[in-house]
Amino acid sequence: MRNESRISKAAARILIAALALACAASNSFGAGASVTAVLDNSETGVGQPVQLQIKVTGSTSVKPPRELAVDGLDIRFTGQSQLLEGRNFQFSYSYIYNYTVMPMKAGTFKIPPQTIEAGGSTLRTPELTLHVADSPGQSSRPNRSGENIDPRQIAFVELILSKTSAYVGEMVPAVVRLGFNVRTPVESLGNGVEITGQGFTAQKMREPRQAIETIGGKTYQTFTFKTALSPARSGKIAIGPVEVNPIVRIPRTSRSPGIPRDLFDMNDPFMDNFFRDPAFAPSTPREIKMKSEAATLDVKALPPGAPPSFNGAVGNFTMTVDAKPKTAQVGDPFTLTAKISGRGNFDRVTAPSLEDEQGWHKYPPSADFKSDDDVGISGAKTFETVISANERKDHIPAQLFAYFDPIKEQYVTLRNEPIPVRVEGGSAPTQAPVAPAPQTAAPAPSLARTGPKQQEILHQITELSAEPQSFTPLFARRSFWLAQLAPFLVLLGFITWRIRRAHLDNRDARRREALQHEAAALQRSLRREDVSPQEYFSRASRAVQLKTALARNVDPNAVDADVAASAFRADEATRRRLQQLFEKSDEARYSGGQNGIRLLPPDVRNEVLELIDNLRA
Repeated sequence: MRNESRISKAAARILIAALALACAASNSFGAGASVTAVLDNSETGVGQPVQLQIKVTGSTSVKPPRELAVDGLDIRFTGQSQLLEGRNFQFSYSYIYNYTVMPMKAGTFKIPPQTIEAGGSTLRTPELTLHVADSPGQSSRPNRSGENIDPRQIAFVELILSKTSAYVGEMVPAVVRLGFNVRTPVESLGNGVEITGQGFTAQKMREPRQAIETIGGKTYQTFTFKTALSPARSGKIAIGPVEVNPIVRIPRTSRSPGIPRDLFDMNDPFMDNFFRDPAFAPSTPREIKMKSEAATLDVKALPPGAPPSFNGAVGNFTMTVDAKPKTAQVGDPFTLTAKISGRGNFDRVTAPSLEDEQGWHKYPPSADFKSDDDVGISGAKTFETVISANERKDHIPAQLFAYFDPIKEQYVTLRNEPIPVRVEGGSAPTQAPVAPAPQTAAPAPSLARTGPKQQEILHQITELSAEPQSFTPLFARRSFWLAQLAPFLVLLGFITWRIRRAHLDNRDARRREALQHEAAALQRSLRREDVSPQEYFSRASRAVQLKTALARNVDPNAVDADVAASAFRADEATRRRLQQLFEKSDEARYSGGQNGIRLLPPDVRNEVLELIDNLRA
């Protein structure tokens, strides 16, 4: 009996709802269409938006205006909703079109009547007046929608570090998480998300991952940003807070008296929640200020005793090396391809160095990085380095790459086996001996004639030679070509010797050309304004090394501040400036990523350029 009673009540509700909708439809279609337009506030200030609503009742075929042009006002369509109203079983179905009106200047503005086509008839909205003061505080009726809203009640922001202790230069993954209550949907994240603080750098954040989550019984729209931090100094570093100023839509608390709590007075919570849903109520966009709690990172300095090939890489890496071709002449290039894979601060991963560079000339490498994650701390970096041998070689020396492993807390040096190659070259080929021309056989002695001499019948014909004569042309004879081979071999040996001599003489010219090309590229990059201080000082010190190498014909990698000052006979002030430049370049080795670092001031950049330009032999 109890089940039958429940079924009867449910059927009654369904029947009543169907009748109500039928009555609403009949009343809506039976009555003529009407339109109203209202502003939620007739007075506001410059930069303070108000909401315009156009409500069309009694028609299901409506074409509202999409653009409203008023000088001094920025009016934009923000969406539409539907409303079912009922009173004494008299129902009406309406469409509500929402617009945001943003005042651009002070004054009194008239929003002219708008023409709307509804159900084959033409409707016109009333003219509306909006008074805009110079500032929000001068408005006699300020918009109070959401004035007392606590951002912590509708949204949250948090900063999560993967660890609280790290080494200088180590990449620390971090997550920034934003959440907004679905009843106050977010329109934009303002100027974006930024992690404030000093003493560290942060990787650039990519597009966030969005999701709908239930937290503490409330439903939130969440945005998850991933990044990685790299501390630049030891000690305790404050990370954050994260500051963000999003724009959210705050529902207005006033409700239409025509919407009852329970349409059928059956104490049905579904009906109450349906009509109280903020999606059916007008809302106002508002900027809120959010700030997370700061985090603390305990940073340890790298231990002493770093290997010579260490350039600041911190993490865990592996290395593979290959060389092509396997055979070449002295001075011809080999291409070394080194691939370093793993996880760490790849911006400090540099090309491996040769274990023994004696007899080899090395050119600046190229690099290509491919990331395996969202923040660029895992992947593979490939270097291509061109080297050439100055003498005969049977192998390419081993490659060395050093890094610091923060898990093992020790330095690790990767070394590959020497690569077997064959470098040929040397003296010109020796002259091949000329084969002696074949000697003709001595004529056989004529046999003594026996018997009396016969009387010649034709006395005009002389006696034929005892040796047979050949009619083969001279150029077809083997002895002729053997005689020509000797000068040809001499000429070939001379040409080979000249080419080899020119190749050896041109080695220094090729080296200078490569250094000049690199120096010119660095000079152009030093005049750019979008280079971080760390990268700028590193390039500037390299430019000094190249300029010194070109002036004194030395290896640029062996040039330091003292060598450069001596090469250009610099005074004491210039020597100190060079030492400061190289010190700042060395400090940049442990600074991690470059994102988030401010740009170098123009006056400092000009001083560095002036210092380099004034270095003259």
